Amino acid sequence: MADITASMVKDLRDRTGAGMMDCKKALNETNGDMEAGVDWLRTKGLAAAAKKAGRTAAEGLVGVAVAGNRGAVVEVNSETDFVAKNEQFQEFVRNVTAIALASGDDIAAIASAPYAGSDGSVQDKLTHNVATIGENQSLRRAKLVEVGQGVVVSYTHNATVPGLGKIGVLVGLESEADASALEALGRQIAMHIAAANPLALNEDGLDAEIVERERNIAREKAIASGKTPEIAEKMIEGGVRKYRQENSLLTQVFVIDGKSKVADVVAAAAKTAGKPITVTEFVRFQLGEGIDRDEKDFAAEVAAAAGKA
Repeated sequence: MADITASMVKDLRDRTGAGMMDCKKALNETNGDMEAGVDWLRTKGLAAAAKKAGRTAAEGLVGVAVAGNRGAVVEVNSETDFVAKNEQFQEFVRNVTAIALASGDDIAAIASAPYAGSDGSVQDKLTHNVATIGENQSLRRAKLVEVGQGVVVSYTHNATVPGLGKIGVLVGLESEADASALEALGRQIAMHIAAANPLALNEDGLDAEIVERERNIAREKAIASGKTPEIAEKMIEGGVRKYRQENSLLTQVFVIDGKSKVADVVAAAAKTAGKPITVTEFVRFQLGEGIDRDEKDFAAEVAAAAGKA
């Protein structure tokens, strides 16, 4: 039997939203396997469907910038939200996003690129900021989106200042249609992406391992229901089909009207514009997703709850 620590319980609770004691039981049942623990909670109906990205657990800013048919999004982390309001930090994120837009999204290349207005690199400037602001910071990731003909549209959710916020989205639209019409459509789709958090552009783009995991969860639920094998198989396939549709951008229900599929919205816009429109790519960065943040009193909280059980 694995030694189940308070930190492990915390991690599982953060990922699933389930209660502490349920998380502890799940880890005991799965011998400390975190992924199996998530699945155990879900088969018991104690956790919501898990997605690739974890909950936000770090501070800083996500920056977005667009120039013509090219856009960049960058995440720079800090220890506290207070630093995200610092003008020096904001200027750094804004400048780094501009560098990514011009030179590409390789983090190592961005870090070694010259930093405008200084004698050093981006990394040198970051080191200077850590020393002067007095808090650890890190350049975490960047992504570029580009189309041959059309537009790349950006959207920043929970913006601290224009172009900087907690969620940054880029969406590429390939088309010969009027740029202003594409911009309007792209902004709505980008807002949808920020809200709905699709995992892939279409169903074929979903991670095969994640889809298979959903199939196994659906199978466990079907078995537990006591249905006949024929009905159980239909339940399994129905569950997987629903998961694929709900996590693929083009088959998601458009949050703007609450009824149309995103693909149908794009098709309607193309008909109005008189030109084909293709969503080629999107990227969504949520600040701190997948990063754990320590909670100093959590061990005591778990111990107290365990004592009352």
